[in-house]
Order: sequence, then C-alpha cells, then structure tokens
Amino acid sequence: MKGLADQPNHIVELLEGGTTLEDVIDGHVQEQALDDKSVFVVADLGALMRQHVQWQNTVSRISAYYPVSTNSSPAVLQVLASLGLGFVCANKGEVSLALDYGVPPENIIFSGVCKPLSHIKYAARNGVDLLVCDSETELCKIARSHPNAKLLVQVTTWAQVAETSMAFGCSLKSCRHLLEMAKSLGVQVVGATFHIPASCKDLQAYGHALSDARCVFDMGEELGFNMSILDIGGGFSGSEYQLKQVHMAVRPLLDVYFPSQSEVQVIAEPGSYYVSSAFTLAVNIIGKKVVAQDWGGRAPEALTLDDEPEFLYYLNDGVYGSFSCKLLGNSIPPPAVHKRASMVEQPVFSSSLWGPTLDSLDRVVERCLLPELGPGDWLVFNNMGASGLENLSSFSDPSACRPPVYYTVSTTD
Repeated sequence: MKGLADQPNHIVELLEGGTTLEDVIDGHVQEQALDDKSVFVVADLGALMRQHVQWQNTVSRISAYYPVSTNSSPAVLQVLASLGLGFVCANKGEVSLALDYGVPPENIIFSGVCKPLSHIKYAARNGVDLLVCDSETELCKIARSHPNAKLLVQVTTWAQVAETSMAFGCSLKSCRHLLEMAKSLGVQVVGATFHIPASCKDLQAYGHALSDARCVFDMGEELGFNMSILDIGGGFSGSEYQLKQVHMAVRPLLDVYFPSQSEVQVIAEPGSYYVSSAFTLAVNIIGKKVVAQDWGGRAPEALTLDDEPEFLYYLNDGVYGSFSCKLLGNSIPPPAVHKRASMVEQPVFSSSLWGPTLDSLDRVVERCLLPELGPGDWLVFNNMGASGLENLSSFSDPSACRPPVYYTVSTTD
C-alpha cells in the first residue's frame, strides 16, 4: 500500500495486490487498538470514478454538474474536476473552491436562492456568468452587480414543495413577468432549472416539470432570449436502479419537449449520486445499557431466555459531530459490525445507537438489529459521503477536533 502525496494537505493510499477497503479499515482499527479508539473516515476515490462511468453509460445526453455543498472534501473536488464535471456553487466560498481546482468559469453555475451583492460581484469579476434566479428582488440585484449575467429561471415543482413545505423557485404563472422584467433590465435569460427530490417516488413529477420548463422556454424565445440550457436538478440517490428509473422517465419526455436537434444543453446536478458510497465512517462503542421490551417489573438479571432484551449503545460520535445530518431530518443507514474474533453466527437483538452527550436529541439510529456488543467494539457506517463528512476534511480551522479522513484508490480504478 503506497501513499501518493496530494495537495494541499492530504494523502491518497494506493491499494495494490488485492488490498480492499475493508483491509484499510481493519488496519486503522488495529492502529488504534492500544490508543484512544477515535472516530475515523475512509474515502474510496475510485467510487467517484465508477459512478461517473455509470452516469456516462446510462444518461449520456445529460451533462453532470456537481453541487459543491454536497461534499466539499478537497480530494473529491479534485477528482471530479479532473473528470470534467461542471460545478454548482451556492456562495462565494464554493465558487472560489471550484476555480481553485481549475474548473473553467463557464462550467460553474452560481445557484443560491438569496445571493449577497458581494458574492454576485465576485462571480462577475471571475467570469462566472451563469446564475440561477427565482424572483424580482434577485433579478434586480443581478442586474445592478453583474451586467454579463446569463440567467437560469428556477421553476417551482410540486414535488419540491411537498418535501420542503416551502415554494422555492418561481411559479409558472410568475415566470412571464420575470422574463419581461429581465428583458426590460437588459439581463440575458438562457434557460430554466427545476428540482425533483430523490425521495419523490412519483416519476410523473418529471412530466409536469419538463412541461413547465418547455413553457418557460417558449415564453423566453417569444421575448427574444436564446434559450439553450435546461437543468433538471438533483434527485439522484446514488443507486444504479434509481438512475435508470429516472432516465426511463425523462428520456422520452426530453425527446418530445427538448429533442436533440434543438441543440438544448441538458444538465443535471447529481451530488449524493457521486459521493454517497465513497465515504465510510468507523465509530467505537463506549457504553452499553440493556433494557427489555417487557420486564414486568423484574430486574435485568432476572431476564430469561424467553425475554426479548433491547440494547442501547453509546458511541464516541453523535449528531453534534459526524451525524449532524440527522438534525436536518436525514436518516442514518444502519451500521455493520466490524469483524470480531468470533466468526460464529450470532443472534441479533433490537438495538438503538446514541451519541456521547446523553442529550435526548443525540440518537443516531432509532432501532436496528445487531448482535450483542460491548465497549471497544467498532461499527462501520457506509454511504456517508453526503452526510456532512466534508467538514471533517476541512483545513480552515486547524484547532477543531475532527476525525481523520484516509483517502484511498485501487490500482484498478
């Protein structure tokens, strides 16, 4: 296993001779066997490449633009930039990151619902002209601060409203007025964007959204705008099955509303799709409590084989750390148990996982099935790349106590 030095301050381990990600995790667990058993993260950069190949093979017509806010780890941005992805940035800091990693300004979309004037001016100075707009107020700010801006009109979808209970974007009824106002202010409009959440199971939502986008294109063209970019947003969970389902729903609609001969550039914003499977978090059990679903007033030691115990495990990390996405309403996938000395098949019990604060909010996983564990055992959480772990690799605050991130890539990848 060789270390490849990377800039600015991380190392990528090259996995050779059949070394697997599990071997890497096991190695770092063994390193900490006599130490403090601290939390750590392992990132498989090869997963980014495999997801990119899968994207190109499945939805070849749709160009991928990566939302930096999903995971801004330096290695992630470097790999995705080298693969030629565009970037979607929500603020000045993210625009700066994308530019630092060599992303051409014309391949950056400055999204953000409410952009500060200073951020708009920064985009203008650096040639980032493609901006998202969804209101008159935002349009006026852009007209004042970015004369070369090219706008994508953010269109509201009912699927988005159902998930957030907030109407981000511009309703179809309001789009005409916004387009006319852009015309009067001399601001270019080049397309439309919308978002269907990955949690939306009704793929007919794409039919409504693409129909609305076509109406926006028609209104824009009537006003003399060169409508050339359609952004169908995120909504890609990361699974190959879900990607194919979305593609099956979208492809015939694109052929009707935006056929290839129209030369409209179709893009999407797959964030979780790229990074979710690339990051694995390893945590240690530091405490344990046994309760019973029905003790009948008996003491824990009086339980019999007929009773069903439930175990509460306390971890050395929680929702105020690596699992902060739980506070935003996201669910945490159940963990796997790191390999133990005994390989005999063990019974499993109802278990709940808690962070170390004893706070009532610090519940990581409400209920899952695990064998009986104890302090010192390790749990491994897969698919954590879109769960806020990018902050763990941030070097903006060296004094902060963050788990180390170990980047890996196999020779095959």
